[in-house]
Formats: sequence, structure tokens, C-alpha cells
Amino acid sequence: MSTWVWILIAVAAVVVIAAIVLWLMRGRERQLKKDRAEASELRQQAEERYAEAGRREAAAEQEALRAKREREAADAAVRKADDVDPDVETPDDVDDVDSDVEAEAESRSES
Repeated sequence: MSTWVWILIAVAAVVVIAAIVLWLMRGRERQLKKDRAEASELRQQAEERYAEAGRREAAAEQEALRAKREREAADAAVRKADDVDPDVETPDDVDDVDSDVEAEAESRSES
């Protein structure tokens, strides 16, 4: 084979290799662009989930506050019912009974 054939083969090989490299680079760029778009979409979804979580946390805090107030109101109603009910000894009644017992014990010890 003559020299010009070898040169032609070498040039053709370089052109083919360059074409393959370009094709691979473009494919990589397309993949990177696709990955960036997917990442952007995932970030958008994450931001929406963070916002929803924040709204739910705020609603839960409000509900907990309402429940606490309701519990306090129920406790107050129970205390009032205990004060009204003659069959229930309240802490005040127990203190009065303790005072009566102590007074009776003192009077016995004095005698």
C-alpha cells in the first residue's frame, strides 16, 4: 500500500474517533441536562413537602393548645362538681378533718 492510503486510513480513523468522542460528549451533556431537570423537580417537591409539614405542625400545635384548654376546663368542672357534691371529700374537707382529729388528740392528751 502506498503512503497516501495509510494517511487516508489514519485520517479516517481520527475522524471516526472524533465523531465517537463528540457523540459520547453530547450524550453525556444530554444526561446531565436530564439529571439537572430531575433534581430541580425533586427539590421543588421537597419544598412543597416542607411547606405542607410546616402547615401541619402549626395545625397540630393549635390543636394541642385547644386540647389543653379543654382539659383545663374539664378539670375545673370536676373541681366544681366535687365542691358541690356532699359525698366527695375535697382537700379543704380533709384539712378540716385533720384539724378536728388533731384538736381531739390534744384535748385527750391534756386530760
